[in-house]
Amino acid sequence: MQNFFLVSVAIGIFSGTTLTANAQTAVNTEQVNAPGSPKKQGKFIEGIEINAASTASGTAVTKNRVTTGEMVTVNNDGDAIEKFTLLQFKYAQLLDMDVESVTNNALLIEIEKWWGTRYKYGGATEKGIDCSAYTGTLVHKLYGLVLPRTSHEQYEECTKLEKDELQQGDLVFFKNGRRISHVGLYLGNGYFTHASTSIGVTISHLTEEYWSRKYIGGGRINTLAIKAE
Repeated sequence: MQNFFLVSVAIGIFSGTTLTANAQTAVNTEQVNAPGSPKKQGKFIEGIEINAASTASGTAVTKNRVTTGEMVTVNNDGDAIEKFTLLQFKYAQLLDMDVESVTNNALLIEIEKWWGTRYKYGGATEKGIDCSAYTGTLVHKLYGLVLPRTSHEQYEECTKLEKDELQQGDLVFFKNGRRISHVGLYLGNGYFTHASTSIGVTISHLTEEYWSRKYIGGGRINTLAIKAE
């Protein structure tokens, strides 16, 4: 199956919109002076509008919400027909992936639901949420597991991974000094979703200068330990 290098063109054709690069500095929960951003209002233009980083070069990505049920039909080699949702096209662009490899629609829908929700220390609702509550919510919604409440406790519950071992659904952890201070959910291709203190729930990349300096490691959820509690 050929690579869908025309993802942005396809989205433009079916939505009447364009893709633009929008760099956004990513910050950690320890940056206490950074104000929380209010939750963004979705802007619907025939179903979709995107502002996205076009490469994995180290910029956080931002975008507006889209509707989730619309389908896009794409011709492939041999005149076969593939159908993908607009969310799959959007996140293929955001994560710099082929659209056919973006298959976890339940995860995409959850990210859409929470996108732009402002950061609130100790928060766990759409009015405000912190990093560990966000990862805990995603894991519970997608996998039916209950994670410990803090990023440090989540780190302790995980089987530790090297960066090249990470898979979608694993957790990624960051430190301030020697202390685990931030956590996100890995999406693939170096990207992770997390609750940032400055821009709320978003997607960032592990190669960004700030996150690469703070990164301490990845972890795979120990389901046996969690279920035993």
